[in-house]
Amino acid sequence: MSILDSIVIGAGQAGLSASYHLTRLGISHVVLDSDAEPGGAWQHRWDALTMRDVHGVAELPGDTPPPRDGQRANIVVPAYFAAYERTHVLPIIRPVTVDRVDDEDGVLVTRAGEREWRSRTLVNATGTWTHPFLPHYPGMETFLGEQLHTIDYPGPEHFRGKRVLVVGGGASAVQFLGALAPITDTLWVTRREPVWRTDDFTPEAGAAAVALVEQRVAQGLPPQSVVSVTGLMLREQEREAERLGAYSARRPMFTRIEPDGVRWADGSFERVDAILWATGFRPAIGHLAPLHLRSAAGGIQLDRGGRGTTAVADPRIQLVGYGPSASTIGANRAGRSAATGVRRALANVPSIR
Repeated sequence: MSILDSIVIGAGQAGLSASYHLTRLGISHVVLDSDAEPGGAWQHRWDALTMRDVHGVAELPGDTPPPRDGQRANIVVPAYFAAYERTHVLPIIRPVTVDRVDDEDGVLVTRAGEREWRSRTLVNATGTWTHPFLPHYPGMETFLGEQLHTIDYPGPEHFRGKRVLVVGGGASAVQFLGALAPITDTLWVTRREPVWRTDDFTPEAGAAAVALVEQRVAQGLPPQSVVSVTGLMLREQEREAERLGAYSARRPMFTRIEPDGVRWADGSFERVDAILWATGFRPAIGHLAPLHLRSAAGGIQLDRGGRGTTAVADPRIQLVGYGPSASTIGANRAGRSAATGVRRALANVPSIR
């Protein structure tokens, strides 16, 4: 079996950017994508998310992004990514769900069911969408209503006439409340007091948010999402929910779930018909476990003080869509960094030539 210079796992924004730059450098590679169609995680997003809300998700290298208008992101972005793949003739194979990556005598073996690919280096671009985080609370298995995570969100009409509890302090929770509060009864709970932005989200603010995530990655700590440190903002479509008090009525987390609702430590109780867990995602990196990249602190330490994409534990491995690049703010530039890291590894590690 031939040995490729590199393999990219994932064809979202960061994976496509990495493939583009690898191609320009003449580095032989393939991109393995678990989805049957182009679009990365954006093809699975809810209908209310528009191109005005995606913070530059489609700013891929060597091309012009689609307009920031009111069109649905889950239609526009997949179409744009599909055209980009065709235009730049990127070597994408799909659907391929990678199970694990092993090191066999200095060669990286990427396995997906009965198939396998061998390479000298690897760019992991799996992001977080396939690894939703659902916290456990006492009694949640007894709840008789409906429990859904962000990844399963079916749109607001599904909840009309139901009393919905939204759990989480991020942008998704704010958007869900904005859509639901005008048509049904909502409650909002978060672990911490929400932090609201009153200024514009400028490039400088984005860079400052990325820097906070970089600090953790530089120490080998599990990364926080960039979104978690940018603060919350209301869009025009959420103003009606604000007027209805959906955000000001926020409560701290309950202590347990009962069959028909939730109960707080002070004994107070609220009946709810559905719980929407907007509790975020974790890096989808379980398939890299055989490579032992995690530090004692629990995360994967990256080079250049957390600003790079090279795993300190193994310079053959690049991570994009992890830590500071796990957002639309940093994903694009990470592709260039990863391609440069691959070229450096191929040149500097004789055992993999």
